[in-house]
Amino acid sequence: MAELSTQAFNPETLAESLIALRNEGRKAPSASFALPQDLSAGMAAQNAVAQRIGASAKMIKVAMSPDKQPVIAPLFPYVETTSEAKLPYSPGTRFEVEIAVKLGADLPVRSEAYTRAEVLDAVADAYLGSELLVTAVEEGGSVSFPLYLADRIGNGGYALGPKVPKTLIDTVGGLALKVTHDSSPVYNGPARHPVGDVLAWLVAYANDAARPATSLTSGMAVTTGALSGAMPLPGAGRVVVELEGGYQMSVLLSA
Repeated sequence: MAELSTQAFNPETLAESLIALRNEGRKAPSASFALPQDLSAGMAAQNAVAQRIGASAKMIKVAMSPDKQPVIAPLFPYVETTSEAKLPYSPGTRFEVEIAVKLGADLPVRSEAYTRAEVLDAVADAYLGSELLVTAVEEGGSVSFPLYLADRIGNGGYALGPKVPKTLIDTVGGLALKVTHDSSPVYNGPARHPVGDVLAWLVAYANDAARPATSLTSGMAVTTGALSGAMPLPGAGRVVVELEGGYQMSVLLSA
């Protein structure tokens, strides 16, 4: 078992370590890091990572921590395309199919809770999207979720694909979903969000009084959680996503 780090937590130092590990294609056990003690500290390190790699705060993923706190992370590298996206492959990459949205109105922090209908009204467009998952932490978020939050909740890249009907936000559950890697099946089953509602985590984040005042502004792209689970990929290659209704996208992963 790895010995616990005796270093004091420093968000800048943690950011440098996470970036270096990813650049080298390596992982380290949670115990080897000076751990952030809470989500706030994890976000401080995540912000330091984002600043160093040039990730935009206008393209984010929303998720939920194990203690049911809404969390976000920047999507980087980020590509928008209606044909084939090109993203880098790293060893251990996993792949998720998601529905993403772009906001057409601001959702400022306020004392009164947003309803789901209000958040849905703020959505201008919906898209088919694909997320790459990579982490520098051996255990992911199972030992220290604040550490995993610092490592961008595992985001390793994102492709925003074709626009889909906004109504798909409410109707995508149960649609047939097929994913292939170089023509070999990776997933073939129903589309299912982890909590059954594509908008659930975005609504929760909108109602987080502690989020930055400048978050969730018009034009922001937000991806909302996997419809397929995280699928391991055998290597670089072409991943094709086909969602019932004729919605399709392709992602070419290069080593």
